Amino acid sequence: MSAIRTAVVGVGYLGRFHAQKYAAHHDCELVAVVDADAHRAHSVANELGCQALTDPSDLAGRVDAVSLASPTRLHFALAEPLLADGVHMLIEKPITTTLDEADALIAAAKANNVVLQVGHLERFNPAMVAAASQLHQPLFIESHRIAPFNPRGADVSVVLDLMIHDIDLILELVASPLERLDASGAAVISNDIDIANARLRFGDGCVANVTASRVSPKAERRMRIFQPNAYISLDLQAGSLDIQRRDPNHQGPPTMAQIRHETQAPGQTDALADEIAAFVAAVQGTQPPVVSGEDGRRALAAAIEIGQQLSRNRA
Repeated sequence: MSAIRTAVVGVGYLGRFHAQKYAAHHDCELVAVVDADAHRAHSVANELGCQALTDPSDLAGRVDAVSLASPTRLHFALAEPLLADGVHMLIEKPITTTLDEADALIAAAKANNVVLQVGHLERFNPAMVAAASQLHQPLFIESHRIAPFNPRGADVSVVLDLMIHDIDLILELVASPLERLDASGAAVISNDIDIANARLRFGDGCVANVTASRVSPKAERRMRIFQPNAYISLDLQAGSLDIQRRDPNHQGPPTMAQIRHETQAPGQTDALADEIAAFVAAVQGTQPPVVSGEDGRRALAAAIEIGQQLSRNRA
């Protein structure tokens, strides 16, 4: 099979890493990087030995697949023409700024028979991957994602910047419709919401309590999942998990002695390389996209509803 011709549109902090992964992938040829900042485009192109462009339309007919890592407000305008040209796309999260835009991109991908994968990177976190086989029928989920202030993500609220990672994971874990959510938050440093909490209630009775902050003195990404006969704690930052499980062979009333404790530390892997490898496999037709356009829309819909509640509370 010939190499997949790839490009990256938007080579700021994250896009540059996308370009590096394509350049290193044995089934890909990095043809070009595109950025409105010509100096930035040339800097990354010189580093990786590809062409520097400033207009994504120049990619037409020259590439098979792209990563789109531009600011979210530009996603729709940049993605739609490429999808219409039959280019497969890995689009960074959130998929778009509105549900109408997300629907249009999903429809364009289907109409042109191309892959649309959304960059919810935590799906590839080694702790989450290791926990996948242990998770079933969550009853209660608690997640905390906190970080110091970073102006790079301040063009959107903390919900779209950070919380959407955990929203996506929770919606994937709970096999039941989201029926209700309640949210509160505050603007602390930026002009938008910097700290937020949301409580998600699902049709099967599961409840998820989600907190995100970008004004904390330290970084932490943790998720705790309670399910029948087990408690699973994931440290998404360290890539490890602790499992406390009831001994199924124990007879009689519950005691501490019947609780088994297990720690798994798969460690840090290159989640972005794994994400791009999954995207390449989807382009090659060997597997469906791990995070589909519909998955991205689902997470965006919940994030938008949370944002709307926060806006009403601030009014």
